[in-house]
Amino acid sequence: MQIKPLSFKVEEVKGPLGIFVFEDDKKNLEFLGPYKRDVEKILEMENFKGKEESLVKVPLLLNQEVRTFYIVGLGESQRTTEESYRYAVALLVKRATKDKVKELYLYAGELNHRLSKALAEGALLGSYRFDKYKTKKEEEKAQIESLYIHSAEEEGIKLGEIFAQAQNFARDLVNEPGNVINPITLAEIAQRLSQEYGLECRVYDEKEIQAMGMQALWSVGKGSSTPPRFVHIIYKPKTEAKDRIAIVGKGLTFDSGGLNIKTGDYMRTMKMDKSGACAVLGIMKAIAQIKPCVEVHGIFGAAENMPSGSAYRPDDIIKAMNGKTIEIDNTDAEGRVTLADALSYASNLGVSKIIDMATLTGACMVALGEYTAGLFTNDDQFEEEILALSKLTGERMWKLPMDDKRLREKIKKGEADLLNSGGRYGGAITAAMFLEEFVGEGIKWVHLDIAGPAHMREEFGYYTKGGTGFGVRSCLEYILKVCKEG
Repeated sequence: MQIKPLSFKVEEVKGPLGIFVFEDDKKNLEFLGPYKRDVEKILEMENFKGKEESLVKVPLLLNQEVRTFYIVGLGESQRTTEESYRYAVALLVKRATKDKVKELYLYAGELNHRLSKALAEGALLGSYRFDKYKTKKEEEKAQIESLYIHSAEEEGIKLGEIFAQAQNFARDLVNEPGNVINPITLAEIAQRLSQEYGLECRVYDEKEIQAMGMQALWSVGKGSSTPPRFVHIIYKPKTEAKDRIAIVGKGLTFDSGGLNIKTGDYMRTMKMDKSGACAVLGIMKAIAQIKPCVEVHGIFGAAENMPSGSAYRPDDIIKAMNGKTIEIDNTDAEGRVTLADALSYASNLGVSKIIDMATLTGACMVALGEYTAGLFTNDDQFEEEILALSKLTGERMWKLPMDDKRLREKIKKGEADLLNSGGRYGGAITAAMFLEEFVGEGIKWVHLDIAGPAHMREEFGYYTKGGTGFGVRSCLEYILKVCKEG
């Protein structure tokens, strides 16, 4: 879909026109000019109030020609956010696609840079479909070719396109099954991406992983016939970097649970356990295009957690890259074990901040539901900045505490420095406490447990079923913020 700013009058519009209206203010209907009264009559018949996520299709016969208008609700004007605009345009795009519209026009009132960006994001995110394995006929694959937005800012649209395309790229990767993406192929994707966009990329194979002392990552991956890989992508600005940031992702291309094997119901969808790594790749794709003044390191360890004669076992004691020892309580708590080496590696790069994203615990979903990520941190200001940006992006996050000393003791009661599981209660918190042990001293750190929002079970807003690319836009917003403030 091409998205373009365009000034037009309602009489000049060739295709269907979308109009956004507030629940308490219908002034945008004035844009309809001579068609306003006819449209209002139909809206009254349909009892349309302008509530958020509401849409009415209005076909009018005018001069022997049918004109189509889509009236979309934004909700109350005082409560409207950028996310309201994303949802509204996604709803519009989905309906127009269903109607096989090729050219779509949109009037959403006065738009600034942020709203122009949000509309571009919502349109592209809302048009996303993962159907490459469906044997559809070509004529069934309808899609909008052009979206023209009245009074939008071109730079806002361009940035929104980069953000959304990065998120959709991550969604594609998450949705690929384990027989297509494994640790080796995911590393190859990282290499191709880096080559295409001029990024540095280093991939470490299983021998190099062991030589670097990454016994944690190696132990998780050695039960599979496909060996693990460790990936480090680097973006450096042409001028002196104003900061150095590492983005770390969990990259379990499939998680069976290992010897503590999952039941069939819980093993289903475990292709999504690579969501954090996929988000890292989406972020680096966008970074290469935005070219911020911040040095960014994208890092993930890729592995399959499989049961076999060579798999790691409960009671095993292994040493991570930073020298700390880990006793395995449960092989299905493998994500934090792989991240131990990834965080240790990132801590040696001279970065000031680390953000890690991981589909880490079911406990976080129990605490916060399926639509909100848990946020954990060692720095309150860092947390406040990320949470503020998440409200702009619509990627829901909530801070969970890490100051319970008794909970922390639960991961230190074994025969090694750390246990890889603190038990059922407070599981998301003890997992975060475990990760903190591998963050270098003086480095500000945020951990996002994205187990819930990384993969949706139903369609809503601009999401379809499957991978979401959660975290991509919030991390990009943070990087741009650091660059602007620097």
